[in-house]
Amino acid sequence: MNYGLFLQINTGAEGVEVVPTEETLSIMSLLIGGGWYIMIPLGILSIVAVYIFIERYLSVARVVKGDTSFMEKVKESVLKGEINQARQICKEVNNPYSKMIEKGLMRVGKPMADIGLAIDNEGKLEITKLEQSLSMEATIAGAAPMIGFLGTVIGMMSAFHEMNTNGNSVELNQLAGGIMQAMVTTAAGLVIGIIAYLSYNILVGKIDKVAYKMDELSVRFIDMLQEPA
Repeated sequence: MNYGLFLQINTGAEGVEVVPTEETLSIMSLLIGGGWYIMIPLGILSIVAVYIFIERYLSVARVVKGDTSFMEKVKESVLKGEINQARQICKEVNNPYSKMIEKGLMRVGKPMADIGLAIDNEGKLEITKLEQSLSMEATIAGAAPMIGFLGTVIGMMSAFHEMNTNGNSVELNQLAGGIMQAMVTTAAGLVIGIIAYLSYNILVGKIDKVAYKMDELSVRFIDMLQEPA
């Protein structure tokens, strides 16, 4: 028995030496393996998600760093009774904060409730502008994993179809394509969904800072109007 094993080992050693090769899997191969009808929509969603994040982040960051020192000049003009001068200061600054205060200046002389309502409405309008496309980012965060799961289902259906067609004679390589598609699309969908979800929450956090600063300025403006001359 040992002698036979020795012969087998010798035969393998004297014959053609088989060197195992390590096959590397590139990102492109993974993308192709996922199936173009799933990976192309996921690719489009990833591009849209990244574009929305960069564009909105830069826009909101500019507002967060916006100048609010104009309020001191506005206060001086208002206390002097120079409302038009105060409005001109707001127009020169031209950011969401100054637009909100300018709307309040346009209502000076009317009941305080009307002034407060005008400021609140303008603030909500500016916040709505900043939230532009955020709903799309949230949609991508939810849709991308679902599309990936759809690819998973299609890939598994393909694998089971091969098993059903070939019966007991099915080879592993015949199932590999469907199984690979199932895994790749799931991973791609989850990655895109996670990126979109994180992007959405980062943007929401930035916009919340803008909303907080707007509330602070509106309170300062109302208090300023109520100060004794």
